[in-house]
Amino acid sequence: MEKFALWPALASVSFVTLLQIGVSLHSYSGFNSPPMFGDYEAQRHWMEVTFNLPLKTWYWNTESNDLLYWGIDYPPLTAYHSYLCAVISNLINPEYVALNTSRGYESYDHKFLMRASVILSDLVVYVPALFWFFSSKLVIQNCSDKSFCYVAFFVALMYPGLILIDNGHFQYNGVSLGLMIAAVAAIFRNKDVLSTVLFCLSLNYKQMELYHAVPFFCYFLGKCLSLSRYSYVSSFKKLAVISAAVIFTFVIVWLPFLTSIDSVLQVLHRLFPLDRGIFEDKVANVWCSLHIIFKLRNALSNLALAKICLVATFVAILPSSIDLIVKPTLDKLLSSVDKLLFGIFLVFFPSAREEYSDSCNCCHAVPP
Repeated sequence: MEKFALWPALASVSFVTLLQIGVSLHSYSGFNSPPMFGDYEAQRHWMEVTFNLPLKTWYWNTESNDLLYWGIDYPPLTAYHSYLCAVISNLINPEYVALNTSRGYESYDHKFLMRASVILSDLVVYVPALFWFFSSKLVIQNCSDKSFCYVAFFVALMYPGLILIDNGHFQYNGVSLGLMIAAVAAIFRNKDVLSTVLFCLSLNYKQMELYHAVPFFCYFLGKCLSLSRYSYVSSFKKLAVISAAVIFTFVIVWLPFLTSIDSVLQVLHRLFPLDRGIFEDKVANVWCSLHIIFKLRNALSNLALAKICLVATFVAILPSSIDLIVKPTLDKLLSSVDKLLFGIFLVFFPSAREEYSDSCNCCHAVPP
């Protein structure tokens, strides 16, 4: 049985880390550009908010938390990560996260710390997930071309989209993407409950992982239904265990915000701001293309557009979803990630360019 050797993986990680450091030396989104400064400042501001304000106010507009100035709009796990980074930042220099007075803070030392936090997050989450993914692919499916696995691992590591967005522009996409990839690797190892927990963590880090939720849901549903051919009890038991894992993970992550219905709804409102519309940041999807011919924004309300997006998305993903439910195999799961993501990205309401492109590359870079 072939194993994924450690030394070529370490060589690849070392090279790509140097590349990330090189990109990190350059400027970042919003540098010296008041009043909003860019995504770099957004991440720093979230550290400021989570460190200084009570947890129950993180997603609420208050005197000390102006949601119009980079209010937190990612799920709780991102907020917890911001808090952890803030604790470290405060130990090094309290000015980095000082409430209100740190707005727009820029310095070489702080830039070094922020850039290092992205690279360290990748080394802790994204890199091990990729290693587990390709080693699982090699061992479980007995790939005939071992060298191709190493090449695919290297390509996934140095994918320009992820490096430029996370290390150049400034994001932490590697965390949510790494958790999702680890969830796929767990499926390879026949650890469905662990896979469920990992994917739920990914979804609770960045809501754009909803793109991946469809293939995961269809795969597990199909797997549970396939067991009914032999035993309805086994089928129901597996469905119940997976459902319990989902509920348990969400409850643990959301526990501080489950104090009231209003609290939950406020977080959801921040995660899915339908009032922003489908044209935010001029995402190049079907709706922006159609808008050239028919002015959707002028003719329809955001709520009406959201309903149209929902129906269009359902139609776009239905064929691949049914195929995956009927034949829930590992190969179909991987291929469905691309097919379903294309459909969702083109017509779904909240589009995210970087998450989509990163996930397509990493999940598709596998040997046949």
